[in-house]
Amino acid sequence: MIIKHQRGRGNKVHLLLDDEYTVTTDINFWLDHYIPDGTDISEEEWEELLKEINYKKALNKCADLLSRREHSVKEVRDKLIRIVDTDTAQRAIDRYIESGYLDDRRFCEMLVEYLYKNKNYSKAHIKQECFKRGIASSITSEVLEDFEMEPVEQILDLLKTKYSSRLEQEKGKEKVYQALLRKGFTYSDISSAFYRFDDEEI
Repeated sequence: MIIKHQRGRGNKVHLLLDDEYTVTTDINFWLDHYIPDGTDISEEEWEELLKEINYKKALNKCADLLSRREHSVKEVRDKLIRIVDTDTAQRAIDRYIESGYLDDRRFCEMLVEYLYKNKNYSKAHIKQECFKRGIASSITSEVLEDFEMEPVEQILDLLKTKYSSRLEQEKGKEKVYQALLRKGFTYSDISSAFYRFDDEEI
C-alpha cells in the first residue's frame, strides 16, 4: 500500500492509502511518525500506525473532556468508545489515571459536595448519582463517611425555599412529605424537620 499525506485545515493531516482518504490525524503526530509520500507500507505497519493514531485521538479527547470539568472513569470511557475501540480507550484512561488527572475518589468528593450544598440531595440520592457515574460503592461510602451531612437542616431549608409555596396548597404538607421521601430522605428526618418548621411558624 502506498501512503501519502495532505495538509488539512488548522493542524489536521489527512492520510491516504493508494490515493484514497483513510484517516485524519494532527501535524504533531505526523511529525513524530513521518513517512515520506510514496512509501510502500505493509498491512502490519499500517495497523500499528493506525493504532497509534487512535491512541493519540483518545488522549486528545481525554484532555478536552477534563479541561471542561472533572469526570469519572466511566464517563470518560463511555465517551471514548464512541470514537475509538475499547482497548485504545482503556490505554488512554490508564495513562490519565497514572498521571493523576483522572481520579474517581477526587471526582466523588467534588460531586458529593456539589449535590449536597448546591442541590440539597439526600444521602441516598447522592449514592444513586455516584452509582450512575460508575463510582465504586466503596469509594462513595468512604467519601460520605468523611463528609458531614445534616439532613434535617437540608429538609428545613427546602421547606423554607423550594417547597414553601406548595405547603400552602391543599394537602400541601402530605405532598411535600411524599416528595421528600422520593428524594431519599428518611421518615424520621422529615418528621423532625417538619416539627422544627411548624414550631418556628408558631
